[in-house]
Amino acid sequence: MRGAAAGLAVCGAAMMLAPQARAGVDEVHAGVMQHNICVTNCKNADKEDGPNIELQLSFDSPGFLNWAGSPQPYIVASFNTGGDTSFAGFGLEWRWNFAENWALQPGVGYVVHDGELENPYPGGGPDGVAFAAEHVLYGSRDLFRTSLGLTYDVEGPYEAQLLYEHLSHGQILGEGRNQGLDQIGVRIGYRFGG
Repeated sequence: MRGAAAGLAVCGAAMMLAPQARAGVDEVHAGVMQHNICVTNCKNADKEDGPNIELQLSFDSPGFLNWAGSPQPYIVASFNTGGDTSFAGFGLEWRWNFAENWALQPGVGYVVHDGELENPYPGGGPDGVAFAAEHVLYGSRDLFRTSLGLTYDVEGPYEAQLLYEHLSHGQILGEGRNQGLDQIGVRIGYRFGG
């Protein structure tokens, strides 16, 4: 619980300092994500604790990405307060305004994590069964991150966002296990020039 409080304090401080930290950054998001939730394949959900404290910096879309719908490059870091899987990485995110003050923000990226790759107790003994029951086994240190945010623009430069994200190597970046991870949460954003 102390880790979550400290993470929230850091996120709050980052949001207060955001107006001074422009340097090509277009948006700053900070929030709390429910870690390892059940979405489609629930046999691996709830193996790890949370929540995760997440911080994302999104940059101005460079001109050479105009052909792809002008996505914003981003960097993201997600710290797990329960001592389980944390991750950091980068990617691209699009913003599609569909109604007044509302936008969808799909994204795709690449992350590295500090979670478990394989079960260190082979053979299916009691230690191996207990370990597999408490850990997501990712099979690769490298993972894809896909995300979808529903964003509401609050008056001024702030916005509120409901975010879903999925991490997996999809048998493309790694071999073997591919249990993956789903998270959902809320983030507060600050848009420069907003």
